Amino acid sequence: MPQNQPAHQVANQFVEINGRRLAYRVMGEGVPLLLCVRFRGTMDSWDPLFLDELAARGFRVHVFDYSGLGLSSGERSYDPATLARDVLDLIQALGLQRLVLGGWSLGGIVAQLVFLQAPQLLSHLLLLGTTPPGELAKTGEALFYQLARRENDFEDFVQLFFEPLSAESREAAARSAERIAARCEGACPPVPHEWAGQQLGEGPRNPAFPVPAVLDALKRTRIPLLHIGGSHDIVFPVENWHALSGVLPTLHLLTLPSSGHGPHLQYPQLCAASIAAFVRP
Repeated sequence: MPQNQPAHQVANQFVEINGRRLAYRVMGEGVPLLLCVRFRGTMDSWDPLFLDELAARGFRVHVFDYSGLGLSSGERSYDPATLARDVLDLIQALGLQRLVLGGWSLGGIVAQLVFLQAPQLLSHLLLLGTTPPGELAKTGEALFYQLARRENDFEDFVQLFFEPLSAESREAAARSAERIAARCEGACPPVPHEWAGQQLGEGPRNPAFPVPAVLDALKRTRIPLLHIGGSHDIVFPVENWHALSGVLPTLHLLTLPSSGHGPHLQYPQLCAASIAAFVRP
């Protein structure tokens, strides 16, 4: 199947794995890159321009829906270990090797668990607006827990993923929202916000990702690690990665100004170019 269609038009594909059907899309040709989506996200939550820019820079980009969410069948769960099994099964089913594994927000936690279990499969680890394992220097904001439990409008989109005090960020949010809404056929049903809200705790936790083995593995790995964060992330503050800059030997940090939990939504070209430079220095 040709992979040169723009991201908002590329066809849905499906693979049967262990009693459920995982939905995925593929764009571009070149270095395999698999992206794990955020909380309440589906394949349609990725900005098409970000995906197209990655494909234009020599990546074969894969996005997918977790079991039971979006267009995938099976039992839905937000247990990170269960989501990591989706990723490992999809990697095996698609025959991916030496891939760049990426994850946004919750998807970044999932990517780190996959890294812990199968580092031999990865060439690079790419994290977007997510949390490191272990004790945090700064917790997220209660506002996220309010927004994450309700049906979201455009103002919520700005509050969640951009910097609402910045006119430039708000303008970028409008452009990103328009691009995300461009898919006309084969769109994913949204994740039910009532169910998703039930999976959250009452407020910010410290640590948010209490798996010491992941931090230990990141301290020893030779796999290059890039975190791209916004300067004002209400979910997973980027300051927690700054605190590890002298601790993790392969950590690269890119913090973008006047931006929030979706830096790649606000700066799709810059993020894609930075990822390409990271993978091919």
